[in-house]
Amino acid sequence: MDPVIFVGSANLTLAAAVAERMGLTLGSRALTRFPDSELHVEVQESVRGRDVYVIQPTSPPVHEHLFDLLMLVDACRRAGAARLTGVIPYFGYARQDRRANGRDPVGARLVADLVGTSGVDRVVALDLHSAALEGFFPFPLEHLSAIPILAQAAASAVSAESVIVAPDLGAVKLAERYARMLHMPIAVVNKTRLSGEEVEAKGIVGDVHARPILIVDDMITTGGTIAAAVKVVKAAGATSEVTVAATHGLFVGPAQERLRVLGVKRFIVTDSVALAADLRLPVKVVSVAPLLAEAIRRLNGDQSLNDLIAHV
Repeated sequence: MDPVIFVGSANLTLAAAVAERMGLTLGSRALTRFPDSELHVEVQESVRGRDVYVIQPTSPPVHEHLFDLLMLVDACRRAGAARLTGVIPYFGYARQDRRANGRDPVGARLVADLVGTSGVDRVVALDLHSAALEGFFPFPLEHLSAIPILAQAAASAVSAESVIVAPDLGAVKLAERYARMLHMPIAVVNKTRLSGEEVEAKGIVGDVHARPILIVDDMITTGGTIAAAVKVVKAAGATSEVTVAATHGLFVGPAQERLRVLGVKRFIVTDSVALAADLRLPVKVVSVAPLLAEAIRRLNGDQSLNDLIAHV
């Protein structure tokens, strides 16, 4: 039996592309708000005994999109769905995976618990900020990767002289995966985070002099990390041919103003989150709809996802 695919309010375009790829139409549902801002969800078709997939990145506004997901899953569970999978292309709170000072919460674990409580049997995620997040879920998590898609898109923007740059130590493994696919050397920026929006880059390990640059990261939020990396590689003598590739292009807060003045030739991101309509940056978007559609098709047929999983 064909699966049923529902979508919250976060990325209707992506969900519609996934459904179209599978020859399906999106499940009918209504999301409305009461005058006091409470969310009301109604599933408008039968899901009893069906394999249900709810596609909903928990992108900004994170709390609204997270609650869309929780309410849709709960509605489907109470309506008799046989199996429920939360397809979360972007997982909000992923960076809060440990306590920084001993008196703050582990937000990623809390969100994982909430998703589990809603009734999800399985989660499909895409390029999580940390692979260790899998341990936060008491049920299976399928960690897919868009890196092969992004590397393929970046291949036409780089040359044999290009260098892949990890903007901090946390992105080294990510850079190594790109390097294996594109057969390019790696350089690493020495970065210190000063706050949620501000970072300081103190230098770079590796030779970037007179070479084009491909900076890779899992996400672009306020652009602080990318901006610091671009300034460091240019100070080290890199050419003006700078490309940035990241799975999740949030571009929130001061990101546009911060990044627009850097002279980056192109930003390559996926459609894991819906991009702002007023985004004024040279952005190339590659779709993860084929990847998600294939994952759903295989899960519905109880087939292996091994070649789609992010092996880190």
